Amino acid sequence: MKNRFKGKIVLFVLLAIAMFFAVSAIVMVLWNHLLPEILGVKAITFWQASGILILSKILFGGFHGKKGFGREKFQKLKEERMSGMTEEEKEKFKEMWKKRCERGFFRDQC
Repeated sequence: MKNRFKGKIVLFVLLAIAMFFAVSAIVMVLWNHLLPEILGVKAITFWQASGILILSKILFGGFHGKKGFGREKFQKLKEERMSGMTEEEKEKFKEMWKKRCERGFFRDQC
């Protein structure tokens, strides 16, 4: 049983590394085929593409170690705020969020 588990871990690590290299190659190819002509930038190497991929993950993707401000946290915060409100205040609060959702703001929380 332990050998199969170790084998799966090794396979997962190898697949993750292969995926990183494949995505880095895709970034490099797309960059080199599109951006020099469109924006007039220089072509990049494979390792520069890997760096761009890591940088974009850090800046835009995060590390997903902890959940972000998702639906569950939003619902909990909303319930906490509404717990001390009167019925009239609750209706006003709900109406405000309804208007925000109709306009496209906070669409993932609605």
